[in-house]
Amino acid sequence: MNWSVSTYDSAFGYVSAHGAPLIDLLDPQPGEKIIDLGCGTGALTVEIAERGAEVLGIDGAPEMVAQASALNPGLSFTIGDAHDFTTSEPFDAVASNAALHWMTRDPDAVIAHVHAALRPGGRFVGELGGAGNCAELIAAMQTAWRVFGLGEPELPWYFPTPAEYAARLEDGGFTIRLLEHADRPSRMTECPDGAADWVRLYAPSTLADVPPDMVEPLLARVNELAAPALRRESGWVADYVRLRFAAVRKPDGSTTLP
Repeated sequence: MNWSVSTYDSAFGYVSAHGAPLIDLLDPQPGEKIIDLGCGTGALTVEIAERGAEVLGIDGAPEMVAQASALNPGLSFTIGDAHDFTTSEPFDAVASNAALHWMTRDPDAVIAHVHAALRPGGRFVGELGGAGNCAELIAAMQTAWRVFGLGEPELPWYFPTPAEYAARLEDGGFTIRLLEHADRPSRMTECPDGAADWVRLYAPSTLADVPPDMVEPLLARVNELAAPALRRESGWVADYVRLRFAAVRKPDGSTTLP
């Protein structure tokens, strides 16, 4: 898309790890230099800066960076691809919220470049969609595509299992301090037409090759298929599953950039 229980120790400061907001897991300190990777319009960037850290927001979508800069003129943002970004000096931490699952081309390259951007002992903290994320939504899409005689929709996300992502981090030169994989059903407040709006918003690339006159009936079928699992009296709910982690760059380790 063009634009997106464990161990814990003093490397991150004391915090109740389970269920803590990502900003608390990151625990930014005054004067630290931190990257917000996949910053979008800068919501997490602002939170980090409010803790007194010097923060750089990086995003691959020029329109996102432009909006972030307009909304937060006192903060620094730049356009960069997480698969190959570089920095001129080491940072104390890299944080990423709801962005890593969009970085599908080469997840290992993303981790390698984060590693290269950090000082030894630097922190990498993130949250992304994990295995099982949006399973009901995806199943409804896949079934609807088949019903309409279309090929399998090419999904634009990467939702790893905890074991898979842990192995990638370890192989990339990190020591894992926390890894959580948990259901997080979320109200679709931005999707009044339910699953159909969710596809329009988060998976527009899947509609690119659908004949224009077929799009609306196709999405209506997605709604019909997803409704039994995801529609409540109070509104639609997305079946999100989140993978959260906190890791440190090994002081004496290194990886070779791809």
